[in-house]
Amino acid sequence: MPRKSILNSTRRAITSVFDHLDYKRLESVYCYEGGDEFWRKKREPCRRLGTKVAEVLVRKLSHSGRSLYVGAGVTELPALLAEVIELQRQVAPYNLRRSEVTVLNRACRSLPVKFRAQDASLASGLFDHLWIVSVLNDPERFPHLAPLSYGNADPVTFDPHQFEQQRRVVRSIVDRVMPKLSLPGLVTTSTEEVIWIADWCHRKNIPYRVEREQFPTALVGDPVCFIKIGGLETNNRKPKGTKV
Repeated sequence: MPRKSILNSTRRAITSVFDHLDYKRLESVYCYEGGDEFWRKKREPCRRLGTKVAEVLVRKLSHSGRSLYVGAGVTELPALLAEVIELQRQVAPYNLRRSEVTVLNRACRSLPVKFRAQDASLASGLFDHLWIVSVLNDPERFPHLAPLSYGNADPVTFDPHQFEQQRRVVRSIVDRVMPKLSLPGLVTTSTEEVIWIADWCHRKNIPYRVEREQFPTALVGDPVCFIKIGGLETNNRKPKGTKV
């Protein structure tokens, strides 16, 4: 019977990594200004809420599998560490922000977790778990698409041409990383990004099931959920608003 909680040694490892992060260097990565105050408020909730997600995740994954993390940063640390310590899994975290990757790798240098400052589509092989959270609806990268995802688009300033361009980019990201998921597999994503995963599944005629339970996050604030992809136990349940 699987444990309901992660090991104390895993908790200590997570705490140690958070203690060794260079928050001064992370200020400019996450904030234009006020980075010091931001991390004073967010550091502990990020660790605590991330650990809760990690506890749920390790109960869903098998030992010795592989996980691909797209756009992995500070928020993903508890899940990454829980996977390698609890389940002896291989993890491949990718992040295009080189300055953050440097900070993360320094904090994780004594652990089998190495962040790559590359496009996640360059990852080799197949993975039974794909993590893609707050990537496809990033308001900085997709300023004309994200407002629609969050339901606060301004009809006066909305630019359909820019939206269409950004929608093509988002779909291309999904089209490059989803084929790396072995089936049946598990996707961890935000509730706002479910529609993009569902859209891919429908285009490929692959069954999926979005699990109902959601988990809060600390930095962006988008709740996280899990999607089972492929397998006889899933079904083509299409969430409201999946037409993208």
